Formats: sequence, structure tokens, C-alpha cells
Amino acid sequence: QVQLVESGGGLVQPGGSLRLSCAASGSTARIYGQGWYRQVPGKQRELVVGISSGGNTNYADSVKGRFTISGDNAKNTVYLQMNSLKVEDTAVYYCYLQTIATTYWGQGTQVTVSS
Repeated sequence: QVQLVESGGGLVQPGGSLRLSCAASGSTARIYGQGWYRQVPGKQRELVVGISSGGNTNYADSVKGRFTISGDNAKNTVYLQMNSLKVEDTAVYYCYLQTIATTYWGQGTQVTVSS
């Protein structure tokens, strides 16, 4: 079993920055991919960014050049640095961790971009 705990969400003004963290605990062997999705009420969850075990990244077009995924293997933590935030980035952000057997999800953290 894997547990994912997210932190770092909050309220920020347009143009501001936030950094989300996703700490993994439990059996994290054989990870195929990790990353972040986001969801707004009434819409499907959408991929923000994914990173494969080989380090290849896949960013949504809407966040390219503004968001950056990174990781700290020693801490089993993945980060999402979000810069130049826009009102349309407002959503609940979920981290995920994909193994050969299943995909694990964090509990979600709210990001609100508003003036």
C-alpha cells in the first residue's frame, strides 16, 4: 500500500506562485509514473503534468512554461512549482503515483487564484 499526502494549496492572487508537495509512504517500489491532475466542479479531472520513471515529462499545454514538476527521492516527495498563476488554474489538485498494479491518489488540495 502507498499513501500520498499533499500540502501547499491555498489562496493566491493572479500572477502569484505556489508550490505543492506530495509525500509518499509505504511500498513505493516499481513506480511507473507520478504527477498531478486537477479538477473543477462539474468537469473531468485533467492531467496537469506527469513524469515517467525515466524522467520524461508531459505537461498540459495550458501550464507549459509556468509549472514545473520535480522530486526529492530521499524524501519520497514530488513537488509542483506553479508560477504566473491564472484564475483558470483554480481547482483541486491531486497527486498520483502509478505502479504496475494500480494508481494511488492523494486526498487533493485546493488551489484558488483570485484577486
